[in-house]
Amino acid sequence: MEELSNAFREILEAVGEDPERQGLARTPERAARAFEFLTQGYRQDVADVVNDAIYDSDASEIVMVKDIELYSMCEHHLLPFIGRAHVAYIPNGKVIGLSKVARIVDVFARRFQIQEQLTTQVADALMQALRPLGVAVVIEAKHLCMMMRGVEKQNSVMKTSCLLGVFKEDARTRSEFLALLAQ
Repeated sequence: MEELSNAFREILEAVGEDPERQGLARTPERAARAFEFLTQGYRQDVADVVNDAIYDSDASEIVMVKDIELYSMCEHHLLPFIGRAHVAYIPNGKVIGLSKVARIVDVFARRFQIQEQLTTQVADALMQALRPLGVAVVIEAKHLCMMMRGVEKQNSVMKTSCLLGVFKEDARTRSEFLALLAQ
């Protein structure tokens, strides 16, 4: 924490600020704690997060969790991107505890990231943990690196998807997923 705090102090000095002035006196420590929280995914493992929350089940239709809020940091500019993940799978004898899907999203979102990679990591992790017939992940997010710098497009939204197993191979399953997503 001390090393991170010192780095933020150096950043303040590098932009011409006085890290000792009243409004900034404790900012390096606060920023260090914030970054520790925002990057906690580096210190988490999917297996530990899932724990024993995988259960036998006869369910054989799409299981979907929509609108999972996510907050991540663009690895190119260290600015946030904020959005929603929609995650679906088709069980193959096992289901996962509902909150674990959101926790898997957080494990990968709480790292320096690009959205394309985040989408794939969530899908791969769920595929590995459950061995379902298929997994589908769609993430839509607004990127502050695009909104507040560079092209400054405030209404832009990036959408990414990763389809595995039957969601990729079977057009009817993919269409059913997209229909559920649209509701």
